[in-house]
Amino acid sequence: MVFWAVCPAVHTASVRETSILSTFQTARLGQPAPPVARPAPKNLDDGEKGEATRDLYGLLGLPVDAVDFRSLIQAMDAAAAKREPFLISTPNVNFLIKSHQDVAFRDSMLLSDVCLADGMPLIWIAKLLRVPIHERVAGSDLFGRLKSRTENRLRVFLFGGTGDLAEKVGLQLNAEKCGLECVGVLNPGFGSVEELSSPDIIAQINASGADLLAVFLNAEKAQAWLLRNHHRLSVPIRAQFGATINFEAGTIRRAPPLMRSTGFEWLWRIKEEPYLWRRYWADGKALLQVLCTCVLPLAIAARVSRQQAEFAIRSIQRDESMTISLTGAAAADKANSLLPFATQAVRDHKSIEINLAGVDYMDGRFFGVLIGVKRQLARQNLSLTIVGLSPRLRRIFRLNRFEFLLSDR
Repeated sequence: MVFWAVCPAVHTASVRETSILSTFQTARLGQPAPPVARPAPKNLDDGEKGEATRDLYGLLGLPVDAVDFRSLIQAMDAAAAKREPFLISTPNVNFLIKSHQDVAFRDSMLLSDVCLADGMPLIWIAKLLRVPIHERVAGSDLFGRLKSRTENRLRVFLFGGTGDLAEKVGLQLNAEKCGLECVGVLNPGFGSVEELSSPDIIAQINASGADLLAVFLNAEKAQAWLLRNHHRLSVPIRAQFGATINFEAGTIRRAPPLMRSTGFEWLWRIKEEPYLWRRYWADGKALLQVLCTCVLPLAIAARVSRQQAEFAIRSIQRDESMTISLTGAAAADKANSLLPFATQAVRDHKSIEINLAGVDYMDGRFFGVLIGVKRQLARQNLSLTIVGLSPRLRRIFRLNRFEFLLSDR
């Protein structure tokens, strides 16, 4: 077999995680005919661009999009016009820490169509790691910008909040005749994710004809609820806006712009909601550990000049799978070269094995592309296996908190 003759011996990943995205299974190679090397597939068709149009980066185990408000709102308008599902996640430090502890919570972001950097610490970490995410795109700011629009008005359904906050905000939106028209509100009360997913609740939301479903539950419950009901909801745009409902209702004052831009919004939140100090204390301790054990080693390594081998990619087609072999530095300028191969595999309904035996470096953009490949395959119930990592590359995966990509199930 030519492929194995020219590539170093590989070792399958030993990390195993049970995930909602059960797409990481060893490719079934069977006993196919001898593999044949193929040229790079053609460019993506307009309807298959998908992940190729997404400027996605991997940041400490999270997917984060380098997107501004203008591009984001354009994407939301397009999703509303086509009535296509568009799931928005808004990771901040709390999301980061929870994603390291809860596989299902992490999956809710991996499955999202866009992940916004909703927190200045994430922007600072991205800067240290030379990930080009420069602008904080907070959920509360997004809600405000949608309100301030004078055209392309979106119909919104407000789900969650305490007491009558959702009803109050809905009346305010319609009285202001702003960029958001409230077409329904529902405070489901306290209950489990299963209880909040009853047929009656889903039917009420779908019957509203809303373009945007704004969810105001705590982060963990909101993400779990959105993931559980992803295929049951007909509202195209879905997002968890958290405390935005309180800001809009005026029950809690939002931090001044200067405190938000300098990363001290948490102090203001503690002043407004003293009980939050426990969450911020726990998240702060966990973040300090991540900074010391992951961010600092990666930041130092990124600033040490090292000669990198030239990048190359080749594929081998088999009956039920495609093997993609990479060599050299898997860096941002070469990242998109992987996507056409993944798209071709999806078209042919083949699982993918990526051999990284010849790769000596991988950056945040390439981790983002791997997440994109994962999403493409997951939508077709296809699997991805990553093999052949050197000890150095395995350390890069570990420090970037992407060891879960090496799981074989």
